[in-house]
Amino acid sequence: MKIDWAALGSVFGVSLSATVALVALFTLGLVGLSKHEAATEQGGTATLARSGAYACFALVAGAVAYGIYLIVS
Repeated sequence: MKIDWAALGSVFGVSLSATVALVALFTLGLVGLSKHEAATEQGGTATLARSGAYACFALVAGAVAYGIYLIVS
């Protein structure tokens, strides 16, 4: 039995970078929502922060849905 170490390393690198990217996007979404709440408490509006947060969450949901699609097909 021969292990293709290059392919294993490639899979590891892609999965690690995808995980870090998804966690970073989700974190940015949470930061955007907290900025929106802080601005609302001070009497202002931060619609850009809320829109950015929703965009981050949509990208995360899309990436998860694509991953599930790849697993199922």
